[in-house]
Amino acid sequence: MAKKRLLWQFYPAYLAIALAVLAVLGWYAARTVETALLDSAGQRMLAAAQAVDRAIGASIQEGSTDNWSVAVRELARTGGLRITVIEPTGDVVFDSERESTEAENLGDRGDVRAALAGELGLNTTPRLGTGGDKTSLLLSRAVQRNGTVVAVVRVALPWAPVQQVLNRAQRAIALVALLLAAAAAIACLIVSRRASRPFEEMRGVAERFARGELGHRLQAPASEEMAGLAGALNEMARQLEDRLGTIVQQSNEQQAVLASMVEGVLAVDSEERVITLNKAAAELVGNTLTDPLGRKFHEVVRNLDLRRFAARVLVGERPIDDDVILHGDPDRVLQVRGAALRDSAGQSIGAVLVLSDVTHFRRLENIRRDFVANVSHELKTPITSIKGFVETLLDGALENPDDAQRFLRIVATQADRLNAIIEDLLSLSKIEQSERAADLAVEDVRLADVLVAVVHDCESNAQERRIAVRVSCGDEIVARINSPLLEQAVSNLLDNAIKYSEHAGEVYIAVEQGRTELIISVSDQGCGIDAEHLPRLFERFYRVDRARSRKLGGTGLGLAIVKHIVQAHQGHVTVDSTPGEGSTFRIHLPISRVSSVPRPAA
Repeated sequence: MAKKRLLWQFYPAYLAIALAVLAVLGWYAARTVETALLDSAGQRMLAAAQAVDRAIGASIQEGSTDNWSVAVRELARTGGLRITVIEPTGDVVFDSERESTEAENLGDRGDVRAALAGELGLNTTPRLGTGGDKTSLLLSRAVQRNGTVVAVVRVALPWAPVQQVLNRAQRAIALVALLLAAAAAIACLIVSRRASRPFEEMRGVAERFARGELGHRLQAPASEEMAGLAGALNEMARQLEDRLGTIVQQSNEQQAVLASMVEGVLAVDSEERVITLNKAAAELVGNTLTDPLGRKFHEVVRNLDLRRFAARVLVGERPIDDDVILHGDPDRVLQVRGAALRDSAGQSIGAVLVLSDVTHFRRLENIRRDFVANVSHELKTPITSIKGFVETLLDGALENPDDAQRFLRIVATQADRLNAIIEDLLSLSKIEQSERAADLAVEDVRLADVLVAVVHDCESNAQERRIAVRVSCGDEIVARINSPLLEQAVSNLLDNAIKYSEHAGEVYIAVEQGRTELIISVSDQGCGIDAEHLPRLFERFYRVDRARSRKLGGTGLGLAIVKHIVQAHQGHVTVDSTPGEGSTFRIHLPISRVSSVPRPAA
């Protein structure tokens, strides 16, 4: 059902009351006017009857019976009346509108009988008068002499003039009533509008409050009740403004905290609809929805293990935590902690999940574990060999000079291997310290000179395996580097390339200068490396082929040293390899560490 405005509820009621009062007043005025006209007509007819009575009496005193008829006819003519004189027997002896009155008897008329009985026979109800030709008002009055009725005077007043006056009066009353009704309608509208305006103003202000415009205030109306209501609304708005301000401030602080957190925060209600999702959580779960709030958990999070974890939190009583793997490229490990959300009554209304990307830490743990295992294994092998041969010598092998010398040479070789491992570890530690402190000593060095020194250091190994080393580097390229460290990094790459290349092969060293970086690449034509080993190739003691690496004399730390030297120069290392075709290792240095100088004169 359609709702009506308060104005249109007030206005019909006020207007109905006003019109009812006007109708009663109009009816009363019409009745009053009609009564007044009839009373006036009665008085007029009575005065005429009395005048006829006097005229008849005067004629009797003068001894003439005809004079009164002339006077009465004149009276009837000037007064617009019809006057009839009737004997006590009912016979008409005079009629102002007729000359002959023979055979006419009105003794059976009620007003005549009343007059003969000594009463005033007044009939103000319009009826046919004497002769039946006009509708008239009638009045009959007895003419008495010495207490005896000698005649009855009957006066008839035509109804038409009276009716015209009455109609005019009624029309005037109706017109006045209409004018008053119109005025009443306008007045009722004004009064209704004034009565409803405070409510409409309060409604408008309440709507503004609902839209959040709580700074507006109501003016106090004149009435005490409305003023109290306006004051209550203003106080409510003030309290709401204070509380909303507090809530908004707390919400902003909460959002700021959530946005600045590295950990992801994800909350769902009891129906598994997302109610909170900070930026970190959206990035961790790979959310692509523009507005994820209010969406089902499985629409936002595609990982089945994480959805199962959330379901466990919703039905559980205690906080739980677990690791969840997000499969992708690469895979990520999330440490998830979950707890139930509860309302003020302690009832569960949802769950909150805190997501932490621990992929790097897990990887570091694996690297640390592998490092401990590898370094233990790498150190144990030469130590075991040294211990075994020393025990053999002590058991009597010293008596045989040839065996003693061979065993001692093996012990010396293993001791050199231990020394190489320890030196590489110390070198790696030193490089890492420089990398963390960012205090690497650098200077502008011509890169071609560094590469020439590297080739010279590895020349004997290359000649032994008949490997040709080709270098391509412009003489004008100058890099801001630590020359000994970069020389060590390139030397490690070149040494590996020579070791793993086929006899009589070729190794290429090339330098490319781009817009943002300088690239030093070392390419060989050796056995190559499977793709599965490439991500871990620069880990400490990681070997693709352990037996061959040890046979070739490597410590397992060369590529790790290369990586950290390049990182200390704010660069990075990449590798491309195809099994059976060879490998290419690239050192990427930022262009800010590279400059050009004019080529020296020949």
